[in-house]
Amino acid sequence: MMRTSFFACLLSLTILVPPYALAQTSTFTAETIDADGIQMSVSNARLYWEEKIDETTFVPHEITHVPVKRGAATINVQFERIASIQIRPDHPTKGRQALTIKLVNGKSGEFPLAKAVTLIGQSDFGETRVSMNGLRSITFSKNPGEQRAAQAP
Repeated sequence: MMRTSFFACLLSLTILVPPYALAQTSTFTAETIDADGIQMSVSNARLYWEEKIDETTFVPHEITHVPVKRGAATINVQFERIASIQIRPDHPTKGRQALTIKLVNGKSGEFPLAKAVTLIGQSDFGETRVSMNGLRSITFSKNPGEQRAAQAP
């Protein structure tokens, strides 16, 4: 009897809760400028890196945040909080890319990239992959279709 009421409760929740109210994974478009000054729009943008387990095993990761270092800490700056990123090829003390990140709230800071990552997504011509060391500027925006779905009544 208890099992039946539990399933009835779950069924009523799925009927009462509209699909747009459920948690959604946001997708982003990245407007980029590379080291050669070429501008490109990359939809469904995310960062990619591989974690090496042993000599023959790698675990792929796709993320929607930028991992940067601040002292001993690693900070994961979410795409939705970023207004723009300016990228210098090397950080003066860390030997990695130096990112000047400006947040949508107006705050900014310079950080070394925490790990080697590649920007991946779709351009007008197909699947796109570009290493962060090949980029000079990135601006992220949330894809418009998702903003409307999140605001639906």
